[in-house]
Amino acid sequence: MPDRAARVTPARPGPAQDGPARPGPGQDAGQVKDPEEQARQLCLRLLTGRPRTRAQLAEAMHRHGVPGDAAAAVLARFAEVGLIDDAAFARAWVESRHHGRGLARRALSAELKQRGVDGHDISAAVGALDPADEMATARRLVDKALAASRGKPLPTRIRRLVGLLARKGYPAPIAYRVVREAIEQEGIDAAGAGLDLDDLAFTALDSESSSG
Repeated sequence: MPDRAARVTPARPGPAQDGPARPGPGQDAGQVKDPEEQARQLCLRLLTGRPRTRAQLAEAMHRHGVPGDAAAAVLARFAEVGLIDDAAFARAWVESRHHGRGLARRALSAELKQRGVDGHDISAAVGALDPADEMATARRLVDKALAASRGKPLPTRIRRLVGLLARKGYPAPIAYRVVREAIEQEGIDAAGAGLDLDDLAFTALDSESSSG
């Protein structure tokens, strides 16, 4: 009997037997080819994590190679439907960073500027911060730091307190006033110890300004 196995011709792989096509180098199976759709998906993904400014989204699209016209179209559409709102971003940032970190107007303005927020929106957001709230926050920061610094030399304490407020963005007049009040309320007789609170505070402020 003829060997049946000898009559079997191995099948040659053809197009129908190769399976689904694999993505080429630098591609993935779900890659979006339309630039605007690519930009839209990228922005939505970024906004899912946390709010972003228009400038932050524009920079992210630039890094991902999104063409400028596609990026501009998506940014305009997102702004139109309220997914991008730099004014609202600035207001929320001021509220969160002032109450959460104790930052004053100057520091808040600098942070918003770094994130590409327009100067008008920055001014409106920080301008809404009540000066009385800013002063009260400065006093809370100093009271907490003052208690933690007990036992250290008075010049060191003052320098640290003034430096704390300076780094938080408080202007010199507020830093000087709040630190002086806190030292006096603690009952420290600086004059009796031969120390001039005015001189110590101003020296500390000058030192922070120079180092900044």
